[in-house]
Amino acid sequence: MNFEELANRLNKKLYRRKHRKMIKRWRDDGGDCRFRYSYPLDQRSFVIDLGGYRGQWTSALYSRYRCRISVFEPVRRFAEALDEKFKQNEDIEVFRFGLGAVSKSETIYIHGAGSSTYRKRTEAEEIRIVDVKQWFDENSVASVALLKINIEGGEYDLLDRMIEAGLIESIENIQVQFHNFTVDATRRMEQIQKELERTHTPTYRYKFVWENWAKHSNA
Repeated sequence: MNFEELANRLNKKLYRRKHRKMIKRWRDDGGDCRFRYSYPLDQRSFVIDLGGYRGQWTSALYSRYRCRISVFEPVRRFAEALDEKFKQNEDIEVFRFGLGAVSKSETIYIHGAGSSTYRKRTEAEEIRIVDVKQWFDENSVASVALLKINIEGGEYDLLDRMIEAGLIESIENIQVQFHNFTVDATRRMEQIQKELERTHTPTYRYKFVWENWAKHSNA
């Protein structure tokens, strides 16, 4: 093992140790129960769930606020299950594709909640991604009370596109989980955070776990 390989291995061990500590802090602080469902929402609020998976977050949020929710899930089996789960609920609409920086077809590797286009696994399928600006324009979306993003590495391109297109200013709260396994993840995350500071303020931030950004009152 050469010096570079040894340094990489040590850095990965150090990161894993720090990440475990951050996850523990998140849980000790109340994590999901305290932060992820506490928003000023009501029946008039419009929410977007990017990365619906099995719909737990959408179900819990809806039970509190009875708000309108659009759920995006590109993996076929998960999207079909979401359709079945919410078929009697007119306030929740399921879209069988993801939102991203550009419209395209992409290969996703299936691994439960960790299904990602960035981490190769044995099982894979083709999915559809739609340009987020195109979808906002086609659906005349002018304001979103809460945008939840858990898309396993796709958050970087998505948020870059939303910032560049000016869509970010229409979002009241951005709840996002950044992931560390993409190329140059820390630098990209910090750059996005710097851009978000122009229009939003972090209300909680747990590195590579969960964070939320609330729109400035005068933005």
